[in-house]
Amino acid sequence: MISPASLIHDWNGTPARPLEVLLDDETLRDGLQSPSVRCPTIDEKLRILHLIDRLGIDTADIGLPGAGPHVVKDVERLAREIVDHRLRVKANCAARTVIADIRPIAEISQRVGMAIECCCFIGSSPLRQYAEGWTIDQLLKLSEDAITFAVGEGLPVMFVTEDTTRADPGTLRQLYSTAIRAGAARVCIADTVGHSTPAGAAAVVRFIGQVVEECGGGVGIDWHGHRDRDFAVINTIAALDAGATRLHGAAIGIGERVGNTPMDTLLVNLVLMGYIERDLTALGEYCQVVSDATGVPIPSNYPVVGRDAFRTATGVHAAAVIKAFRKNDVSLVDAVYSGVPASMVGREQEIEVGPMSGKSNVVFWLERRGLQADDAVVERIFARAKASACVLTEDEIRRELETGS
Repeated sequence: MISPASLIHDWNGTPARPLEVLLDDETLRDGLQSPSVRCPTIDEKLRILHLIDRLGIDTADIGLPGAGPHVVKDVERLAREIVDHRLRVKANCAARTVIADIRPIAEISQRVGMAIECCCFIGSSPLRQYAEGWTIDQLLKLSEDAITFAVGEGLPVMFVTEDTTRADPGTLRQLYSTAIRAGAARVCIADTVGHSTPAGAAAVVRFIGQVVEECGGGVGIDWHGHRDRDFAVINTIAALDAGATRLHGAAIGIGERVGNTPMDTLLVNLVLMGYIERDLTALGEYCQVVSDATGVPIPSNYPVVGRDAFRTATGVHAAAVIKAFRKNDVSLVDAVYSGVPASMVGREQEIEVGPMSGKSNVVFWLERRGLQADDAVVERIFARAKASACVLTEDEIRRELETGS
C-alpha cells in the first residue's frame, strides 16, 4: 500500500525541533476575562482541569486569588484536586505586583502542600505608563518588592510584563534585569493587545533572550499572545522558534476582547510540525466542555473541532474522499482533502448531501448507514438536495426514504 505521505510534496520543509516546548493553559483565568463568558461552576472548572491534564498540558493558571474570597475558594479547590488525584499538570496563579495579591497564593500553597507558581504582572509600555501616570522607578520598585516577597514565601515566580510588544528596549531591559536579580525563575513576554506580527514576536523574544543571558542565564521565557490581528498561533510558533520555551493559550481562544491564542489549534500545529507528541483524541471534548461551561459557542467552521472541520457536501471534493474510502485506507481518507488528519483528534471525514453534491454523495451516505441505494431512491434524494438551499439533515433524507417506501 502506498503511503499518502509519499504522495505529498511538503513545501513547509522539516523544521528543527526545539529543545523544550512547555504549554500553559489560561482557560480558567485569562480565558474567563472575556466580556461574553459565563463563569463556570467549580464542578465545571474541575472537569476542565482534568481535560487540561489529559491533554498533557504542563501548567494551568487556576485563578487570581487577589480578586477576592470567591476566587481564593475556587483556586484552593482546584489545587487540592491536583494533589488528591496526583494530576501531572502544575498550577500557577496570576497576581499584580503587590503583596496583597501574592499573600493569598502563598497561603493556599501552604494549606494544600503544593508549590504554586506566582505570575506577577505589571504594565511596561510607554502608552500604559503615560495613561497610568507611572514612572519607571515606580515600576522597578513594585516589581522588586513583589518578587522578593514571593520568593521569600517559597513561591516560584514568573515575571510578566504586560504590553511587552509595544515597550521600548531600555524599559524592558531594566524591568527584566530587576526581576531576575530579585529571583524570578521565568519571564513572560505578553502581546497583550495582539499587536505583534511573527517577525515582531521573534525579535522581542530574541531581545529578552539576550537580557536573560546578560543576567547569567537559566531563566525560562514564556510567550503569551492575543488574537486581535488573528496572528496568535503563528506569533506563538515564531516566539518558540526564537527561543521561548513555554507557550500560553486558552481553549477555543477565549479571553479578553477577541481572546487568547487558541490552545487547541496550537496543540494541533505543534504535533503536525513534529515539535511535540500528544494524544489529542480528547481535544474535542476539552473544547466542547469549555464551550458549554462558558456559554461561548464553537463556530461551525472553527478549525479542527468545529462541526464542519471534516465535513464536505461538494461533489468534486466528496468524490475524491469517497474514492479514498473505497481503497480502505484511513490515512488516505484523512489526507486527500484535509490538512489535519481527523483521526488524530478522534474524528472522521464525513460526506453530506446538499445542493452542490453529486449522486455519489447520496450513494455513499446511504451505504455508510446500511441503507439500500437503488436508483429510484438516489434520484429522489438527489432531486431534493438540488432543490434545497442547504445541506440536508439526516431526518430530511430519512423522510425521503419513507416517502418512497
